[in-house]
Amino acid sequence: MSRSSQTRALVIDHDVNRADLFVNVLQFIDCEADVLYSLDSLKQAPKLASYQVIFVAQSTDALSTVQGLQSENEGLPAFVLLNDGEPSSAEMSVLAGAFLGVVSFDARYPVISNLLHKAQVFAKKRGSGGTQKTSGNIELFRSLVGNSRGIRSVREMIEQVSPTEATVLILGESGTGKEVVARNIHYYSSRRGKPFVPINCGAIPPDLLESELFGHEKGAFTGAISTRQGRFELAEGGTIFLDEIGDMPLPMQVKLLRVLQERSFERVGSNKTIETDVRIVAATHRDLEKQIIKGTFREDLFYRLNVFPIEMPRLRDRKEDLPLLVQELITRLEHEKNTSVRLTNQALLSMCNYDWPGNVRELANMIERLAILFPYGVVDARDLPRNMFHSDADVPVAVPAAATEEAELVGSVPSFAAAAEPRLPSNGIDLKQHLTEIEISLIHQALDESHGVVAHAAKRLGIRRTTLVEKMRKYSIQRSELEAAS
Repeated sequence: MSRSSQTRALVIDHDVNRADLFVNVLQFIDCEADVLYSLDSLKQAPKLASYQVIFVAQSTDALSTVQGLQSENEGLPAFVLLNDGEPSSAEMSVLAGAFLGVVSFDARYPVISNLLHKAQVFAKKRGSGGTQKTSGNIELFRSLVGNSRGIRSVREMIEQVSPTEATVLILGESGTGKEVVARNIHYYSSRRGKPFVPINCGAIPPDLLESELFGHEKGAFTGAISTRQGRFELAEGGTIFLDEIGDMPLPMQVKLLRVLQERSFERVGSNKTIETDVRIVAATHRDLEKQIIKGTFREDLFYRLNVFPIEMPRLRDRKEDLPLLVQELITRLEHEKNTSVRLTNQALLSMCNYDWPGNVRELANMIERLAILFPYGVVDARDLPRNMFHSDADVPVAVPAAATEEAELVGSVPSFAAAAEPRLPSNGIDLKQHLTEIEISLIHQALDESHGVVAHAAKRLGIRRTTLVEKMRKYSIQRSELEAAS
């Protein structure tokens, strides 16, 4: 987190030494912390609204007191610092209604960092009355994040074609984000203030598609109990998005061709011509040129639609964008569903080895599923779906270089790069915290790969054994050899 948004915590514990040690841990990860050694001191304490989180030592009286303070401060996030053993039944009843979780006094840095992140997400929800909303259409390009050549080309083409009135044909596999591109084209066009009307041509029965597109008059067919406008009328002045145009039946292709040529149509059951002023953006996952050869798609319609083609890259062809996509999806979950999740480096590497047949849609569904299974938690490679987990994820077949430089936990701070050149997040970054996370992650990896032998791990890291021992002491990383060496 940046300095401007530094978390401020309050620690409440009667044990002076224990409280001071925990405050030192918080300050080490750049969390500003104050401490109170008695519940009576709360009366003289500054307003609790100035804190983003409270840590209170385990005791029934203390928990009840903090619970009462929370009700006066709109549910201020709080955690219980465990002494020894589990909370009592009386304490558990208080915990269930007032606290976000528990943590031991000797918890390691990643655990505490994860709790602070959980408190931040909870605080955002509290500050917005529990109804966090997205920023609407602002920065729609965030849905097309990435630095791969393919996605950069897509963004450039959107910028070029949006101000024009050209018909656009978006090509690509299902789940690559074709509708996202269509919405961007509309948003950055002169028609932005008018409707954007999507219709899936493959999801509507052929005998109803004409009525859906052009509307119908009362009594035009059985069930037409009133006059109804079609999608073209609803999109007047704006953009109509014809998704899965390759699934449109041939008779409807003829009628659509006429609309493209003459900019007019008739409702079903009417002979009155209606002029239309809409921009047409079409999309399909099919190979239309092959369909032309088979006789299932009209060649003249294809050339009318294919004025400005945009081809969407598959996710498996731009895996270097995966870290940024994951971060964007997690950020969206935090804003829309008030939940979050984190991924370890090994989980991210396993994901990079997967082919993603469902593309970005499959990735989005998986991140949401993980957030449900592990709310505010940390997801390792073994927690991923079976078809995605690779036991040799630490030696990936083809992993983007940027992904191997990630911190141990992905999800709290947009701290990773999606290409050779790191990108600074728009809200800034705490460089000290980011570098510390990377150092801790690499030390753990080296120790794991060396089966806990410090000398071997130091060699893998290119540092002296004594230097590694000091770093392990600094970060409270316990290994049997470290104890023997001390």
